[in-house]
Amino acid sequence: MKMKNKYLLLALLIPAIHLAAQNPNRFDSKDLTIVGTYYYPEHWDESQWERDLKQIKELGFEFVHYAEFAWAQLEPKEGVYTFDWLDRAVDLADKNGLKVIMCTSTATPPVWLVRKHPDVLIEHEDGTKMDHGARQHPSVSNDFYREYSMKMIEKLAQHYGKDKRIIGWQLDNEPRPAQDYGEDAQQRFGKWLQNRYETIDALNKAWGTAFWSQVYTDFSEINIPRVSQMFMNSHQILDYKRFSTEEMASFLDEQTLLIRKNADPHQWITTNYIPEYSDGHLRLSNQLDFHSYTRYMVFGEDYGIGRKGYRLGPVERIAKANDFFRPVDGVYGVMELQPGQVNWGKINSQPLPGAVRLWLWHVFAGGSKFACTYRYRQPLYGTELYHYGIVGPDGVTPTKSGLEYLQFTKEIAQLRKEYKQGEKNPEAYEKRRTAILYNHENTWEMEKNRQTTEWNTENHIDKYYNALKNFGAPVDFIDERNDFSKYNVMIAPAYEMLDKELVQRWTSYVEQGGNLVLTCRTGHKTRNGQLFEAPFGEPIYALIGAKIDFYDLLQPRTPDQIVFEDNKYDWTSWGEILIPDAKTETWATFQGDFYAGSPAVIHCRLGKGTVTYVGVDSQKGDLEKAVLKKLYVNLNVPLSDLPAGLHIEYRDGFGIAVNYADQTYTLPLPANTKYIIGDQEIPTAGVSVWKE
Repeated sequence: MKMKNKYLLLALLIPAIHLAAQNPNRFDSKDLTIVGTYYYPEHWDESQWERDLKQIKELGFEFVHYAEFAWAQLEPKEGVYTFDWLDRAVDLADKNGLKVIMCTSTATPPVWLVRKHPDVLIEHEDGTKMDHGARQHPSVSNDFYREYSMKMIEKLAQHYGKDKRIIGWQLDNEPRPAQDYGEDAQQRFGKWLQNRYETIDALNKAWGTAFWSQVYTDFSEINIPRVSQMFMNSHQILDYKRFSTEEMASFLDEQTLLIRKNADPHQWITTNYIPEYSDGHLRLSNQLDFHSYTRYMVFGEDYGIGRKGYRLGPVERIAKANDFFRPVDGVYGVMELQPGQVNWGKINSQPLPGAVRLWLWHVFAGGSKFACTYRYRQPLYGTELYHYGIVGPDGVTPTKSGLEYLQFTKEIAQLRKEYKQGEKNPEAYEKRRTAILYNHENTWEMEKNRQTTEWNTENHIDKYYNALKNFGAPVDFIDERNDFSKYNVMIAPAYEMLDKELVQRWTSYVEQGGNLVLTCRTGHKTRNGQLFEAPFGEPIYALIGAKIDFYDLLQPRTPDQIVFEDNKYDWTSWGEILIPDAKTETWATFQGDFYAGSPAVIHCRLGKGTVTYVGVDSQKGDLEKAVLKKLYVNLNVPLSDLPAGLHIEYRDGFGIAVNYADQTYTLPLPANTKYIIGDQEIPTAGVSVWKE
C-alpha cells in the first residue's frame, strides 16, 4: 500500500520503534509528587493572566496545563499558526516559577476544518454525523484528519519541543474508541482484517461464518457490525472492538513519535485515560512514556459507605486506577482530579469537606508522580459553567476545595523534608503483593455473552481486588506482556479466552513456585471467542487438577449456597460443577440443588507451587475473600484485616492511610509510630501519614 505522506508513514514505524520501553525517569525522586492545575489563558482577558498565574503559584501549585482545546486559537485559518499568545502565557508561568504541560488539541478541531472537510466527523450507524460545537467529534479513522492533525502537532512540537519550561505533553483528551461508520473507518477496518487474517478463508474460520450463511468471499464484502442489529456475529464484533481500540492507540502513538522527533528528552509524553477497564487502548498505546488517568469521585452515583457516602465516593475508585496504571510503565500521574462540585453528573452534590484532600492523598499513596486538577478558574460560559474550579467565578476567591489543594501542597512540602532516598516498604507489605492478570478482550467477550443478567465481569474481578485491599495487599494489574515470576500469588479472574501458550506459561509459573488462582469462566474459548473442540474447559484440566462437568446459572430470586469451612455463601450468577482428580483437595461444595455436595472450589499442588480454582461467583464477594484468606494463611503470608473504607499503602518509606468510611477508625499500628500527618485515630475523610 502506498502511503500518502510522512505522517502516515509513522504508523508503520510504531511496532518497530517502541521507544517507550526506554521509559527514562524524568521526575525528581525528592519531589515525591508535584501538583498542577489546568489553566485556559484563551478563556480570559489577557490583563488577568498575570494575576491568575501569580495566585496559582501562591496556592502551592508547581505546574500549569495549557492548550488542551485550543486548536482554533493555534491555527485560526488553514496553515496559519499563531503561537504568540501561548508564548506569553508560557512566559508568565515561568515568571511565576511554574512549569508547563503542553497538550495537543486533537479532541476539538476548528470549525473551518470541519466545514471544509465534513468527512472528518464521526458517522453514526444511521448515517448522521456528529457536528462542530462539542468535543471528541472527529474520527481518528479518517485519513485526512489523521494527516492534518499531525501537521498541527508537528508545528506545536517544533515550537515548544526544545523549551526547558515545558516538562511534558498530554495527548488529546480522555481518548477512547469510537463507533464510527464513516467510509474511511470502513476501509481501514477492511485493511485491518486483511492484515490480521491474510486470507478470507482464515477469516471465515475465525468468525465461524458457516453459521447462518454468513460466508464471505472477499474482504470488501465485510461491513462494520451494526449495534442495532440483533444476533450480529459475536466474533466479528470482537474483532471490531480490537480494531477500534487499536485505531485510537495508533493515533496516540503517531502523535508521540512525531513529538519525540522534535522534542528534547527531558519532555515526557502521556495522555489522560478514563479508567473504564474494558477499553483496550488503556494498555495498547505502547509509545507513551507512561500512562495517566482522569478521576472524578462524586457525580451522582449512589456509591460510598453509609447514608452520605456519595459525598466521598467508593474507596476502590482511586485505588484501582492507581493499581491499574502504575504497573504498565512503573510511572503514572493523574491528569484530571475532581476539584469539587461538577456539572455533568446525574446529581451534582457537594463533596464532603475534606474529600478533595483525601483524594489527593489517595492518588499519592498509589505512587503517582503528579496530580493535576481540572480546572483553576470556574468558567463563566460554555458547557461546564457550573463546574467548580480552584477559584470561583470571580476569578480570585478560592473555593473550599481549592483551599484543600493548598493544604495538600503544604503537607507535601512537609513530607519532602522527611524523605530519605532508598527507603523500602515494609517486608510484610511487599510479601503480600499480588498480581491480577487482566485482558480487556475477555471482558468484551463475556459482556457480549453473559448468559445471565446476574453476571458482571468487572464486579467479579472486584470481588478479588476488594478482598486484597482489605488484606492490606499492594496489587498490580498486569497483562500477558509482564513477567509472572515476580509475584508469589497471581489471580486470573474469569480468563475466558486463552491458548496453549498461556496455559503453558501458567504451568511453568506454578511449577517454579508460583501460586495461581483461577476462577469460573476460565479457559472456555479460543482467542477468537470460539469454544474449543474438546470437553468444556479442557485446556486447563491438567493445570487445575480437575474436569469441569457442567455449569449452572440460577434465578435471582432463588440463590443457592456454597459451603466453605462450615460457612455458607449465596450465589446465583455462575457456578461450575467440578470433578477433581484424586490428589486435588476440595475446599468448598455446592448446596441446595441436584448437584449438592459437588466441588465448587478446589486446590492442588503442581511442582513447587499451587493452583486454586474458584468455580463459582458469589453474590457478595465474601466467599472469594474467605478462599484467598485461606490461601495466604497456608502460604504464611501476613495479612491485615482492614475495615471497609480504610486503605493503607506504602511508598518512598511512608505509610499512608485514607478513610472513606462513615466512622472513625483506630489504625492497627504500633503505639510509638511517628505520625507526620494526622494520628492513630483517623476520622471520616481523614488521612494519616507516618514513618515506621
